[in-house]
Amino acid sequence: LQGLRSTVRQLEDRFNWRYHYPYIFLNDEDFTEEFKEGIRSITESPVYFGKLPKEHWGLSPYVTEEKVKEALERNRDRYLYGGSYSYRLMCRYQSGFIYKHPLLKDLDYYWRIEPDVHYYCDLPYDPFKYMRDNKLVYGYTISPVEKPETVETFWDTTRKWILENPDYLQDKSFIHWVVNEKGRYTTCHFWSNFEIVDLSFYRSEAYESYFEHLDRAGGFFYERWGDAPVHSMAAAVLLRKEQIHWFEDIGYHHPGYSHCPKNPEMAARCVCGGGSDYMYRSMCSRRFGEVGNIFKDQVLELAALPDKK
Repeated sequence: LQGLRSTVRQLEDRFNWRYHYPYIFLNDEDFTEEFKEGIRSITESPVYFGKLPKEHWGLSPYVTEEKVKEALERNRDRYLYGGSYSYRLMCRYQSGFIYKHPLLKDLDYYWRIEPDVHYYCDLPYDPFKYMRDNKLVYGYTISPVEKPETVETFWDTTRKWILENPDYLQDKSFIHWVVNEKGRYTTCHFWSNFEIVDLSFYRSEAYESYFEHLDRAGGFFYERWGDAPVHSMAAAVLLRKEQIHWFEDIGYHHPGYSHCPKNPEMAARCVCGGGSDYMYRSMCSRRFGEVGNIFKDQVLELAALPDKK
């Protein structure tokens, strides 16, 4: 509760006091009255609380409990959350179901928030309007690499979907950010604990087909496919570079990484601690600036290359 109260208070102070956009909190269990009152007391903006539909939160119908238990035990000490069942439920839910919740049905965009994060900078404009006016689909602040052990078959599974569904591709794609010229998965991803997204993208037939393909492959449970690699791969494959936006001016910290803008005009609106220059050192951020779109036939050629670990 206190971690989320802190997040909401920062968002109100930095941005939302001007607009009073609503907050939506979702959980697999009913929220307590103490939690609801704790959030409502920190903001004058509308607040809604929802429970996840049972059919959205649980084991995928395409995996077996026995094999999942074996995978959790095998991966327990290999990486963070290697043995966590609940973490996998969360990643699958964020990947394929959050945008289907009834409380989000009338939203055109959403901004994902989490507890225990920090927003370092005042935001003197409406990012939702900015996304709409500039025809942007996906917005992010931090782009790290994923641990390869968690996504061992992710690209191979994805490239099979691409080859089976070429009609879902646009004429151009930003796939080179996530897969290099030799067909090797870079593991670059947008850190989805912060994302501002045009929800028509997640609701599209192409994204739904892609998620269903991934779910059938079982990697959310047998490996540890996170929603960040899933969202990022989908954006890179299905969107053009100019539809993706780095909110450089939104200084942000989530345990693990921090970003604060170096641009003097942007930095003047921020109060940052040390070690907040990750994005200016990030390989994935550098690659984002260096590569561009490629044509559809090139995407198909890239997907046809054997998966190179």
